[in-house]
Amino acid sequence: MPSVVFLRAVNVGGTNRCQPALIAKELAKFGVVNIGAVGTFVVREAVSESALRAAIAKKLPFKCEIMICPARDIIKLISKDPFSREPSGPNITRFASVLHKRPRALPPLPLNMPSDDNWLLKIIAIENRFVLGLYRREMKAISYLGKIEKLLGVPATTRNWNTIEKVARILRQDSQN
Repeated sequence: MPSVVFLRAVNVGGTNRCQPALIAKELAKFGVVNIGAVGTFVVREAVSESALRAAIAKKLPFKCEIMICPARDIIKLISKDPFSREPSGPNITRFASVLHKRPRALPPLPLNMPSDDNWLLKIIAIENRFVLGLYRREMKAISYLGKIEKLLGVPATTRNWNTIEKVARILRQDSQN
């Protein structure tokens, strides 16, 4: 079964530098497709999570969290159209944070930070290992993304919703071929 890999804290702020396109090329036997520069991969071949995790870790010159999700989880997430009732526009970014594992306890939702009246980050849903939300395009908003891990007690990596949609398009294309 195909899967999707998300690397945490790669090529951000000059640290944990790697070349995801090169990693995908070196792991071609697994049918790895690179999506962007921060460590998002579609894995087209059926490969065990442990074998995939080991193969990717070998290619990285540093240790990082490697989140691996079955492709069907991404397709299911996209099909729910979770942002259909949410505000949009050039000053709002939709995102999905991928958690290392499902959190034990969930906060009441929606969760607005720093406050309900003046939110910079809004968590609208938590679906299994995915935290879905919006943030305003302001420098202060980024600091609230880091609070998601502390709030839920598990490592997380965040991607723009556009990236998740791109992953889903590739997965759907593959399933039609």
